[in-house]
Amino acid sequence: MRPSRGGAASASSDNPDQHPNFMNLKITTLIVDDEPLARDRIRKLLQKQDDIEVLGECADGAEAVIAIRREKPDLVFLDIQMPELDGFGVLQQIESARMPAVVFVTAYDRFALRAFEVHALDYLLKPFDRGRFEAMLERAREQIQRRETANLSHRITELLADLKAGPKSQERLAVKSGGKVVLLNIEEVDWIEAADNYVNLHIGNECHLHRQTMAALEGKLSADKFMRISRSTIVNIERIKELQPLFHGEYAVILRNGTRLTLSRSHRDKLNRLLGKTS
Repeated sequence: MRPSRGGAASASSDNPDQHPNFMNLKITTLIVDDEPLARDRIRKLLQKQDDIEVLGECADGAEAVIAIRREKPDLVFLDIQMPELDGFGVLQQIESARMPAVVFVTAYDRFALRAFEVHALDYLLKPFDRGRFEAMLERAREQIQRRETANLSHRITELLADLKAGPKSQERLAVKSGGKVVLLNIEEVDWIEAADNYVNLHIGNECHLHRQTMAALEGKLSADKFMRISRSTIVNIERIKELQPLFHGEYAVILRNGTRLTLSRSHRDKLNRLLGKTS
């Protein structure tokens, strides 16, 4: 950390409780994200913090590796999903002795977020509000004060192993229909609609009501095959025919059978993945 304009670091102890000028130190920070709007939002939120000094911004992974090695920041807000060299790739190229505290910025699915929590890694889920941002920043401050970045490389390696293994997805569903139980192949489902504590499973012209919450079912679906596009809708990615831009950042999602769904603004971060699947 660097001395603020109002004081200088004169003590040599690594114990913040014994450091008389610890509160006068600036936490040097780097922002890494390939989206200009995302970088701008983080920068504006950090500008409200008296103890933060933003060293700079990076728009890609390669630039971030150079900046981290050169600037040696205390803290990095690091986007995970960047082209060519992603956030994990960036950290794999940083020596353990130079590893800063990291707050991951991500649009990952629920399984990935559980993995982050298991390995005690801080993250911001896009889109995030000011309250969530400030909570993560406070945790980062505590991590820096306690000098807990030394084992970050090990925790990231374990996280990558978990993400690579992935969750075990459910292949069939037992649905009660007309006094009997029907076994449905999950891959045959076109889209899923929330209905309180139930879900409607749409398969062609058929619709099956299944007693399970949307959140519970989502955790059992393959993230490679199904995607949540709004609070109440999950879609089979292979059934998507085209995307049409609407107003206010929303998109119409047209399925191969003509069904028209809506990708809401709050799930717009998933658009790049959809474009990749449908191109």
